[in-house]
Amino acid sequence: MKFAHTSLFVKDVPQSVAFYEKAFGMKKRFIHESGQFAEMELGEAVLHFASSEPVRANLTPGFQENSLLNLPPGIELCFETDDVTTAFSTAVEAGATAYEKPKVKPWGQTVAYVRDLDGVLIEIGQSSW
Repeated sequence: MKFAHTSLFVKDVPQSVAFYEKAFGMKKRFIHESGQFAEMELGEAVLHFASSEPVRANLTPGFQENSLLNLPPGIELCFETDDVTTAFSTAVEAGATAYEKPKVKPWGQTVAYVRDLDGVLIEIGQSSW
C-alpha cells in the first residue's frame, strides 16, 4: 500500500486552484473541462480538488463540508518552507484566513496556521530547524 493523494472537497474548484497557486506557489496539473475536478503537483504528491456537489452522490451517508463558519476539522495540510513569516503573509494576501500567527514552538520550529477559502486548516512549518 502507498499513499496516493489527498482530495479536498470545495465549493469552486477553479477558484481553489487559483488560490493554491497564488498562496503557496503550487503548479496546476489540470482542471477537468467541467470545472468539477483538478489536480495540483506537490513535489511527488498530488493534491486533488473535487466539487462538493458530485461528491455527495458518491458518499451516500454524506460528509461534513468544509466551511470557514465552523471550526476546522481534525486534520491539516502541512507545507514546509525556510521562511514561515513570508509564506504566512503571502497566503493571507492571497485570501487565506490567518488562524495562528508564526510562533517558535518549544522544540525550536517556527509554525503558523491559515485556513483556505473553504476553511481547510493549513500548517506552514519551518523546513530546517
